[in-house]
Amino acid sequence: MTLPARILVVDDDESIRTAVASSLRAEGFAVRTAGDGDTLVDDLASGRPDLVVLDWMLPGASGIVLAARVRSVSDAAVVMMTARDELEDRLRGFAEGADDYVVKPFAMAELVARVTAVLRRRGRIPSVVEVGDLVVDPDGATARRGGALLDLTATEFRLLCFLAEGRGRTLSKAQILTQVWGYDDIDPNIVEVHLSALRRKMEAHGPRLIHTIRGLGYRMSAERVAA
Repeated sequence: MTLPARILVVDDDESIRTAVASSLRAEGFAVRTAGDGDTLVDDLASGRPDLVVLDWMLPGASGIVLAARVRSVSDAAVVMMTARDELEDRLRGFAEGADDYVVKPFAMAELVARVTAVLRRRGRIPSVVEVGDLVVDPDGATARRGGALLDLTATEFRLLCFLAEGRGRTLSKAQILTQVWGYDDIDPNIVEVHLSALRRKMEAHGPRLIHTIRGLGYRMSAERVAA
């Protein structure tokens, strides 16, 4: 049996730290937390995390300094949490070793999705995602429903991957636009257009898996969902 991926969450805000840890544990990850980076090197040695969720604005050494420190002593991935969304800041974060980042305020579903994607790219969690009789293989770029190969466009496949990875959670249009299209300042109706096409292809081989949660967004589930 594969052990769960290990994650270290470093944030001086206890409420954020607790919420992030709770959301990640709910997904089956083994999570440890720290309120600052003072013991980071020791935490990396003792806990040997696969990934560090790191706040940029920390007391003492900043997250950007700590990201470089993680890189110097560990092979753990780094996902930054930051309120800084300028291109220069993002590029600096990547230059110092961040694998990805989320901008505050963020939805926990987005953070979980980004953490999952980073760990999947590193081979720490299985690539294939199963929801009922749907099997999605992001690495192989294939999706099958009841054994039948689905003929999807690139956008439909990215959309399916995001929904499948977030299975069981309600994902808003804004989250979908950000994750699938890369930005959310376009007509949100584009989500409905692509979802409608994706549903038609999927439901040609089985019952509905992508459910509309009225006023909130969409959820992928093999179980019937009340709108």
